[in-house]
Amino acid sequence: MRIVLGVGGGIAAYKVASLLRLFTEAGHNVTVIPTEASTRFVGTATWEALSGNPVSNSVFHDVHQVNHVRLGHEADLVVVAPATADLLAKAATGQAGDLLTNTLLMAHGPVLFAPAMHTEMWQHAATRANVETLRGRGAAVLEPATGRLTGADSGPGRLPEPEAIFAAAMALVEGRQDFQLPLAGRTITISAGGTREPLDPVRFLGNRSSGKQGVALAVAARNAGANVRLLAAHMEVPPPAGVEVVQVETALQLREAALAAAADSDVVIMSAAVADFRPAEVSDTKIKKRDDRTDPVITLVRNPDILLELVELRNSTVRGEGHQLIVGFAAETGDSDGDVLAHAEAKLQRKGCDLLVVNHVGTDKVFGQDTTSVVILARSGSDPQEASGTKTEVSAAIISRIAFELNAVSPRA
Repeated sequence: MRIVLGVGGGIAAYKVASLLRLFTEAGHNVTVIPTEASTRFVGTATWEALSGNPVSNSVFHDVHQVNHVRLGHEADLVVVAPATADLLAKAATGQAGDLLTNTLLMAHGPVLFAPAMHTEMWQHAATRANVETLRGRGAAVLEPATGRLTGADSGPGRLPEPEAIFAAAMALVEGRQDFQLPLAGRTITISAGGTREPLDPVRFLGNRSSGKQGVALAVAARNAGANVRLLAAHMEVPPPAGVEVVQVETALQLREAALAAAADSDVVIMSAAVADFRPAEVSDTKIKKRDDRTDPVITLVRNPDILLELVELRNSTVRGEGHQLIVGFAAETGDSDGDVLAHAEAKLQRKGCDLLVVNHVGTDKVFGQDTTSVVILARSGSDPQEASGTKTEVSAAIISRIAFELNAVSPRA
């Protein structure tokens, strides 16, 4: 596929190098057109090296090829990132002062703008009108992410992560409606991996969780445009790029991190395997075998119910129930008292979370595997939803369900 990648003059231009790499590694032929201002942030040599194509922003370069007409005609896709307030205004008013704006006027294929600017600029009536004009003409304009901007400010206006822009671009070309990034501007906290409860300096109580499901959820949420915070307990896989990572080890550390993170989260997903119990005492030295061959006695105490606390905290705030979506995970096995779903339904009612993702677990199921099968239960009483496949595929289904629930309860303005 032939892609034109327009680069606007904002500090976020440095992130676009990663977006370019994603396009080229996927086998696409990319021509980069930076604005003159953007070259103050990232030079043309960088774009040429990464794209393998010559780079210019002048309509007078290679005039014999009529680039100001040809590039737009030949492009299967045009992506502009960062789309600054200035660039959006020029595109909306049909200006043609450089090679990029000429190309936008000549583009026959889909056009995707990924805005990035200061919050006040994004929220200004002029910018909003320009965005609506572009959308009305058929261009796709993503919602910017919310987060840290240049300097100490935070708010909507941050460039979505390169992986999210790439996913949106591919969806747009394929004609899918999810190019709009259903979780843009949302903040999602996800716990992943298994907690470890120390017994002595060398031993701990742990579980078989690899963290693969939590990481896959983080990737899916990031690709849906969310600002993702990953509370990472012990994991056998690395955290993904483009997410904030908070390292934890024990259930108590996870509790502290989760309660703090919930304060600014639209969604909290507790997919970590949290130890139900911890040793009542932790030895300062390694526990050794006794000469008299007596067995040590280890007393366990309950760990706090983090999911229940999150629900109680959410419901006790001024905004109350409904302003935040809380998703629990249940790793269940059937027994004489009921099957997996019976235990899960009881847990859903007991915990009070909005959605509960249920796994049937065992020594050869779910933990550490690349595939899984889940059932999503809703406290609202809607029919259970099944999802199976790779953990990437299942995570995409879970995030899609979360986006549906979240936007139905708390739509963006």
